[in-house]
Amino acid sequence: MKNTYLFILLCLAFNLNAQELVIDKVIAKVGTESILLSDVEDQYAYAKSQGGDVPDLKCEILQAIVGQKLVIHHARLDSIEVGAGEIEASLEFKMSDVLRQMNGDEALFKEYYGMSVNEMKDNLREDLEHQMLAERMQGQIINSVAITPKEVKEFFYEIPKDSVPYLNAEVELSEIVFKPQVNEEERTKALQKIVSIRKQIVDEGEDFAELAMKYSADPGSGRKGGDLGFAVRGSYVQEFEAAAYGLDKGELSDPVETQFGFHIIELIDRRGNKIHVRHILISPEITEADKELAKTKLLELKEKIAADEIDFAKAVKDHSLEEIPSYNNNGVMQNPNTGKTSFETAELPADVYFAIEDMEVNDISDPMAYPVPTGETYYRLIKLISKTKPHLASLEQDYTKIQRFAKESKKNEYFAQWLDEKIKSTFIQIDGKYLDCPDLTDLMN
Repeated sequence: MKNTYLFILLCLAFNLNAQELVIDKVIAKVGTESILLSDVEDQYAYAKSQGGDVPDLKCEILQAIVGQKLVIHHARLDSIEVGAGEIEASLEFKMSDVLRQMNGDEALFKEYYGMSVNEMKDNLREDLEHQMLAERMQGQIINSVAITPKEVKEFFYEIPKDSVPYLNAEVELSEIVFKPQVNEEERTKALQKIVSIRKQIVDEGEDFAELAMKYSADPGSGRKGGDLGFAVRGSYVQEFEAAAYGLDKGELSDPVETQFGFHIIELIDRRGNKIHVRHILISPEITEADKELAKTKLLELKEKIAADEIDFAKAVKDHSLEEIPSYNNNGVMQNPNTGKTSFETAELPADVYFAIEDMEVNDISDPMAYPVPTGETYYRLIKLISKTKPHLASLEQDYTKIQRFAKESKKNEYFAQWLDEKIKSTFIQIDGKYLDCPDLTDLMN
């Protein structure tokens, strides 16, 4: 059995999900861990539903589960633990995320999944514990792996010449983001409007949901009558959350100002740390004059950076929006597809690509429009930190990337070796009456 093959199968076991229930019996033992008939049949049914029915698929799935149980068995021997609180917090997060997409409707959840939220938690709890335990054990095994410059070079030179990857053009970028500030006249208009809407509800008996659908500037909740569903503490911005958690059931808040505008909030229900609220949002209008002022301020800041009156990182801390992810990384933008700071030029939005196309390293763009998910338009300066042209990978130009690949390869090899060693010293028993899997007979002691 090849190390790499077992490693891939182990990863498969961690990611398949149960779909159907079968009558259970123990079909294999790995140390103190048991493998049930349903463990294999559930994953087999899921794989088939995804078009993955191939010869010996059940054997491959069983082999992957054996690898997973081996890790779990040795995690228990090494006294690695996953706290009950960690498991419950993870379950709560997963369930809250699903419920939020269903607008907090637990009846819809039960109809869709065929079980209640609590039943789903009970169904997932053991699998989640095993997954977290295996991940923790695997992390402990491979986290000590280090890579030397000599090993990086050896890894690169072992790649056949005709297989050296051709790397696309890449860039690293930094940004300073401004949000146009509302002028006082438009702020006053928005406040007066939300006060008027509240009066219509409280004094004139108008329907909250109808007014939300008619006036709310929050398109997601507006079409649902302002309903935000259930959410846990920490889901909303500070001012909104403080007001919402201070309400009694059925109570309507006074106008609450946040970065998005003015809200009125009604508490529909409370369940422990979760609240169910609806709101109406009135956002002040950003005028063309406000937008031009933002661009002017960015141009002035660009000139100060060019004149060395302030460096870019300091300008980020002093002027960029704190809620923008790059703020906490000195303005350096992170690629959402990879989690890295480099972008292939094909991944960039068209406006960014054309803005930086003729820039040199350390050049800064003119102010650019920056549409955000809320529908608003911010403005930003973009600095080109680094730039590479399409090229064959080389140690001289791509050492960091090659080092990362080499280290991941070494981790995989190290983990596969650990698995092979533990297989030899661990009791493994498989019911041959259920499956005749030639590769698995090599694992049995």
